[in-house]
This record gives sequence, C-alpha cells and structure tokens, in this order.
Amino acid sequence: MKITRQEVEHVARLAKLNLSETELVKMTGQLDTILAYVAKLDELDTEGVVPTTHAFSITNAFREDEVMPSLPREEALANGPKKNGEAFVVPRII
Repeated sequence: MKITRQEVEHVARLAKLNLSETELVKMTGQLDTILAYVAKLDELDTEGVVPTTHAFSITNAFREDEVMPSLPREEALANGPKKNGEAFVVPRII
C-alpha cells in the first residue's frame, strides 16, 4: 500500500500537527512502511484462529471478598492534623 503525501498532510491537519517539510517526508515513509507490513499480515491465513484481546486467558485474578473488622475510628483519625472526633476537618472549598 502506498500512502500519499496529501494523505499524511490531511491526517496531520486532523491531528492538529504542524509538520515541517522534513517531518512530512519522514512521516510519509514511516507510515508507508507500517501500512505495507499490515498489508503483508492480511495475506496470512487466519481461518480458525480465535481473536484474542489478551495474551493470557484469565477470567478473574481477584481473591474472594472476606468480611474483616475495620479500623477503629480513633485509630483511623490518629494521624490526621485536624479532627473533630468523628471525621477529618479540612478547609472549605466552596
């Protein structure tokens, strides 16, 4: 597949990129190489190959939830700079 300079300029304009003349030439070549590789991949026979979204099939990597006692309020508030006995006191922002 051959990508044209006009197509690269169009995509650059859509992406709001200001490319110099040198960058345009370089980008056109790089994009053409990428698209040629993708076209080569299209030639592969992928019949019967299951599409994947992840390299490893893991359904659930999390542990089961267990009910545990929570931290006592006094201990949770102990490290706060300002507290009122029930919660942290923070500056009003509204």
